[in-house]
Amino acid sequence: MQALIVVDMQKDFMPGGPLGTPGGDDIIPIINQLMDKFPIVLATNDWHPKGHVSFAASHPGKKVGDRIQVGEIEQILWPVHCVQETVGAEFAKGLHTEKIKEVFHKGIDPEIDSYSTFFDNAHLRKTGLEEYLKKQGIHKIALVGVATEYCVLFSTLDALALGFEVTVVCDGCRAINLQPEDEKNALEKMKKEGANIVLAKEVL
Repeated sequence: MQALIVVDMQKDFMPGGPLGTPGGDDIIPIINQLMDKFPIVLATNDWHPKGHVSFAASHPGKKVGDRIQVGEIEQILWPVHCVQETVGAEFAKGLHTEKIKEVFHKGIDPEIDSYSTFFDNAHLRKTGLEEYLKKQGIHKIALVGVATEYCVLFSTLDALALGFEVTVVCDGCRAINLQPEDEKNALEKMKKEGANIVLAKEVL
């Protein structure tokens, strides 16, 4: 059995949001169509407490895009986004949320970020997604959502390391592209590590 995992399709990540992903709203119809093709649809949400370490506003004198060291990990500083219980943390408008069976929250520790849908960035805390999938007997997953070079990339790498067969529906994802080649490089890395990179039409 294969599950579709919808990554961080939240209002703050849509165009016009504080961390808007270009074209993020364009993939909503694609994701909605894909939902009908999978027996189980799951989703992850960024779910940050106020003052999260990833927010530039949490570091006086720092600005969005700066990089700091948090323990052993380099942290890119972002605008305040997806704060727990705020409108911006809600699912994007138009997403068929009634088809989502379970939602897994990430980024809940104020002192560490979490790009992956499976772990925080230091692999200290699990989201519960791995355990859920294995309990359901799911060994194959497909990923869509935002952003390609962050949460989709790290989710894919962790899923492969955990032994899952991973498909990334590349036109069901969108990238931030702080650097012009970020999306291309991320897709190449995922493919190199063993993920299947496909177009939605191949699934539909």
